[in-house]
Amino acid sequence: MTNLNESLLSDSLSSVMMRYSESFSAKTYGTENNDYDPLMSAFGITPELKRQNRQYWGRELGMCWQLLVVELCKHSYEKFSPALKYGGDEPCDLCLDRHAIDTKYRIGSGDSGTLKKFKANGKMLREEGFTPVLLIVRTDNLPAAVTACRSGSWVIYQGGTAFSYLQKKTGFDLCAWLETEAKKETFHIKR
Repeated sequence: MTNLNESLLSDSLSSVMMRYSESFSAKTYGTENNDYDPLMSAFGITPELKRQNRQYWGRELGMCWQLLVVELCKHSYEKFSPALKYGGDEPCDLCLDRHAIDTKYRIGSGDSGTLKKFKANGKMLREEGFTPVLLIVRTDNLPAAVTACRSGSWVIYQGGTAFSYLQKKTGFDLCAWLETEAKKETFHIKR
């Protein structure tokens, strides 16, 4: 772990959040889970709003999560490296030492192609000497997808355990930072 310049890190994380806050504010949309997660809270996104366009929110919050994790690790972990590339495929988003980390907001797809890819990527990363790690924001993931990931030898952290993993690796509590920003309403979307 490197010395953490919290001001620089906070500015970098804020930059990612502000880009998404502005994008979410401009978006228009068309029972279920009423659970909040730290990203939803930081942006002031209600479950009702998210249900209006699940695919959009899942994709955008997933990319935001990925960028936040990459920025956090890039600024605070000495042995950070970017995504591994094998041909045109990136089986993970970043590496910390020999942990090949893939980030997901939620795993909801149970189609056979997706499940096979999870298994194959995990196996390939293990063969390359990496420990494949999935960091998932949500805990309401599709059980079949989680099972496929586990059978592909992924180590899975969901919800609070994903944030705890990051805090242990980086020394920075991203969940607390998001909660603080949620209270300040800095990134709440405006409609």
